[in-house]
Amino acid sequence: MVFDLVVIGTAITLGPLHNSAFILLLSSRRGVRKGLMFLLSWLANLLAVIAVVVLLTGGQPPAHNSAPSTAVVAAKLAIGLALVAYGAYRRRRPPQPHGPPRWVARVDDASLVTAAGLAWLLQPWGLVGAGAATAVDANLSTAHDWLALTGFCLLATLSLIVMEIYVVWAPEAANARLNALRNWLGDHQEQLIVTISLLAGLWLTAEGIYALVT
Repeated sequence: MVFDLVVIGTAITLGPLHNSAFILLLSSRRGVRKGLMFLLSWLANLLAVIAVVVLLTGGQPPAHNSAPSTAVVAAKLAIGLALVAYGAYRRRRPPQPHGPPRWVARVDDASLVTAAGLAWLLQPWGLVGAGAATAVDANLSTAHDWLALTGFCLLATLSLIVMEIYVVWAPEAANARLNALRNWLGDHQEQLIVTISLLAGLWLTAEGIYALVT
């Protein structure tokens, strides 16, 4: 479970779409506050998903090869296959010219509530669902699994935490470097989406197949 959560959390935190949006918020008027609202909303979404899983399982993993455990494995396998298919589709389709989203022009006037809502919209829910399915195996009677779930939420938020702290600590240097990072992410957005989707999808697919046959 722990290694799966590390893989999924890393895939989430490296996503180019939410990181680019977060950098735009940080560079806008009241950027630190908007960034903080985005970060807190992002983290709250992850915690809410994990909390729902814990409530459903009671903090105890389902028995191996039981109907609930098989359903969870099938869900992870379906998510993995969907990610592989999506990555393959994005890889094969012709390059699409894309300008900045409409909300970019209004980012300076965006409210704190809008920043929080943007985090919800940009959350990679497929990967979050995979993380939730993995969390079903958590045994919350042990501190080890509590730490694993906490670490997953923090890892999936790590890029946002680092950028927020950087802007607070050294705003001028951070703005220049983060804008350069945003330009790089924009130039390599398709490659990053394809790579993350394929790698995460193949891992989840392999894990799902292995779990079903053992």
